[in-house]
Amino acid sequence: MAKLRQNIAVKSKLSSTLKSWLPILQSPIHELEETLGKIGEDNPFLEINSAFSTSLQENLSTKRLSRNLNPAKNSLGDKVELLTIYEKSLIESLQEQILPPLFPTIRSQQIALGIIDNLDEEGFFDCEWESFLEELKESGIETSVDEVERVRARFCHLEPAGIGAKDLGESLVFQLDASELEGEDYDIALSIVKDLENHNRFKKYKNYERIMKVIRDFNRIPNLEFQEDSMPVIADIIVTQEGNNIELNLNDSYYPSMIIEKPSTKILDEQFFKTKLKEARDLVDALDMRRATLRKIGLMIIEYQYEFFTGGEIKPMKLKDLADEFGHSPSTISRAISNKFLACTRGVFPIKSFFTTAIDGDTSNASIKDFLNEIIKNEDRKKPLSDIKILEMIEKKFDLKMVRRTITKYRKQLGILGSSQRKRMYEMSMQETI
Repeated sequence: MAKLRQNIAVKSKLSSTLKSWLPILQSPIHELEETLGKIGEDNPFLEINSAFSTSLQENLSTKRLSRNLNPAKNSLGDKVELLTIYEKSLIESLQEQILPPLFPTIRSQQIALGIIDNLDEEGFFDCEWESFLEELKESGIETSVDEVERVRARFCHLEPAGIGAKDLGESLVFQLDASELEGEDYDIALSIVKDLENHNRFKKYKNYERIMKVIRDFNRIPNLEFQEDSMPVIADIIVTQEGNNIELNLNDSYYPSMIIEKPSTKILDEQFFKTKLKEARDLVDALDMRRATLRKIGLMIIEYQYEFFTGGEIKPMKLKDLADEFGHSPSTISRAISNKFLACTRGVFPIKSFFTTAIDGDTSNASIKDFLNEIIKNEDRKKPLSDIKILEMIEKKFDLKMVRRTITKYRKQLGILGSSQRKRMYEMSMQETI
């Protein structure tokens, strides 16, 4: 009987800790302090000290300095800090896109970079031509307005859509060129964006509603998504490498510290004191369980995805594998890893991205996407591959059956344009000799 009572007591303690553990585990790291505060707000014996604002400022400062640092000379601790935050600016995002085939030569790339340097705070191209051409001349590029305009026309294929346009009207045209509207639909849409106030005159056109839905989704400010005062992505798990040695660290510098303070004077309501003291201890235990859970998740990812961290591709890994390990449903684990990130030498990744769906046997959707990327990179630019043709190639390569809409979905996820749009892009780059 005594053993039964002991088991019930242990189970009761675990259950009360679990009640706090799940919401604490599911909270993104930047909301952790708020979650803890809400759970413990009426507990007079619990003091929660914030570490978030200090850690964020320190890491942001470190990030700003990181470009001048040689990672090979940094200590392991420095590398952990440099991997903590990922916050790509608009300029960095655009610079990464100034590549062939869209900008096939060094000359066109330098002009494109000059255009980027002259974008205003909303993402529009705003400059005095004389001074702009002089700037390029000083950097060794003697060009003309016509040549610059031919390069700038290719900005319609960059992200965010509409970037580099001179004004709203041109930005809408850029976004239209990047859309999937074709043929007569494209022509009608072009007429509409050039005269938006009178769009009703096209109401009788059969695809009017579809065209207007596409246009309504266009950004009025190209730089909108980069203007939002959003929270930087903060990695929960940091994987560092020294040669063949892979090490896991938790980014718990953002975790608030919790101190349980026993009252200095006698509490009249002894039961209230015991209850609140137990709740405070459960909360501390729950935070420790979050640490232990994320560490275990990180170790499982390293074990399953070791080849990825050494330069390979992501292998099939199911949420059920993780759920079985923890004794919870896949849906609970899915919520637990949502909005959490892992940083490594290859970049910062949502933890969910390591749980790829197995298409067939050992073939993952990551493998399919890698192959899709490769065949697009090497396709005939005069005859870009249609989604149907890509489907045939993938089915032959991996010996499996798929449907075309899956290929279309993967292509869009990879940011690859449709075949007709790619053809227009290729023609634009091939017509230019710069």
